Amino acid sequence: MRLLTLSDIKLPIDKDERELVRIAQKKLGGKVGHFAIRKKSLDARDKNNLRYVYTIEFSKERLPKEKREFDKLPDRKRPDEPVVVVGSGPAGLFCAVRLLDHGIRPIVLERGGSVEEREKKTNAFFSTRKLDGNTNIQFGEGGAGTFSDGKLNTQTHSPLNREVLELFVRFGAPEEILYLAKPHIGSDKLKTVVKNMREYIRAQGGEVLFNTRLEEIFIRDGRIREITIKSLDKDMVCPYGEKLPVSALILAIGHSARDTFEMLDRKGVPMRQKDFAVGVRVEHLQSSIGLAQYGQAYTRLPAADYKLVSHASERAAFTFCMCPGGYVMPAASEEGGVVVNGMSNYARDGVNANSALIAQVTGADFGSEHPLAGVEFQRKLERAAFVAGGRDYAAPVQRIGDFLENRTSSYFGDVLPTYAAGTTFANLSDVLPVSVTNTLKASILDMDRRLKGFANPDGILTAVESRTSSPLRMERDESMQSVGVRGLYPCGEGAGYAGGITSSAADGLRVAEGVFYQFLE
Repeated sequence: MRLLTLSDIKLPIDKDERELVRIAQKKLGGKVGHFAIRKKSLDARDKNNLRYVYTIEFSKERLPKEKREFDKLPDRKRPDEPVVVVGSGPAGLFCAVRLLDHGIRPIVLERGGSVEEREKKTNAFFSTRKLDGNTNIQFGEGGAGTFSDGKLNTQTHSPLNREVLELFVRFGAPEEILYLAKPHIGSDKLKTVVKNMREYIRAQGGEVLFNTRLEEIFIRDGRIREITIKSLDKDMVCPYGEKLPVSALILAIGHSARDTFEMLDRKGVPMRQKDFAVGVRVEHLQSSIGLAQYGQAYTRLPAADYKLVSHASERAAFTFCMCPGGYVMPAASEEGGVVVNGMSNYARDGVNANSALIAQVTGADFGSEHPLAGVEFQRKLERAAFVAGGRDYAAPVQRIGDFLENRTSSYFGDVLPTYAAGTTFANLSDVLPVSVTNTLKASILDMDRRLKGFANPDGILTAVESRTSSPLRMERDESMQSVGVRGLYPCGEGAGYAGGITSSAADGLRVAEGVFYQFLE
């Protein structure tokens, strides 16, 4: 069968996509047996001539149906002791699925609850402001990414990225993520995908234990030998007791597992500081962003996004994790700290747009060369935000106009905050370091030159965005194992090897291959 591809096909935004099939028919000179959109992006450079740009694939014959067996594990050598995956974010889940592909049935430990339990506990936190330190926006099934829009665009160019998207579709994500230039699943749909992955792991003989925390690792002769685990649910008895021997331990713990970082540091696991970024969440009316990006046609298009970088001051500032039609989320995971994140559902139909507006920080800002100095830097900011917000997990907020003039706000204008646990007017200059404050002020004015209305005085800034990425990196070698501990596999964003859902999932696949090859030796 001969597959044909046509690229750079431009259609007006209101044109029916069936026109693409007619183009394929004309090229073939007859009926189309197979047709698929392989890429779709929006060309908005000329607001008077907005167009979608497509790449299509087609042929006269139908494609044969792919046959894959998922109900029988391959008969291969299996480890004598369990392979344990710590964490059920994208890195941990994708690692577990790939291990099953190799006939290895993993045990997945998750300190937080299932997505169903997470929804209940996070909603309770929003209303009561009583924080559960193990089940929250950061911890629980699906990881922090479950409450961050499910954005799948990535700056990495891993050959595994396509496979990640295909696996998401296999477990229930919309097929359009395979061809959209900026794919997203939406937090609402992502929860279903995560549950499907959990059910698949269990159906294939793996295990997923919720409310179960890794407490300690035991290393002998340079190799991980066993771990201690703790059930955090008083009504649940862990089937493995407290001590569990392991043949491999995958640490897909996420960027906020600070107590685990501290335990690993005490055990001598090699790690080092890593630069990251901190700042605020910035909110505008979604209609304002749409008008600025697309002109009056914005009402006929999906919710507009943006990505901005500024070098207006000595350190770089940029927007990150932009959530069209989204919400600012209360993302604390430690007592006495306020943390914000952003989220959108699949429809992206909220009134506001929000994005992280952040500035780079480095070891020079941390005041120490200790591997965990970045963690303490984060904590300091989060505690300052907690105090500024009133010490009850309300978030400190400030209008953009007041932030630029260094005065505490006294009213909201056109933009109302979406942070669900309540807000308190404060001067964010009292929360952020002077260097970050000055960088953000300069960047707001600079970014407004490229996105009209970005510096709108009524825009809302909410603090503090401190968990943009891991503040450390666990050293590993080409085999994916810790350079100091055989059988220990640092994985994903928490280990410092990823920066979002797609790259974390890809690293989970990569680490699973490393584990598999360990048992072939």
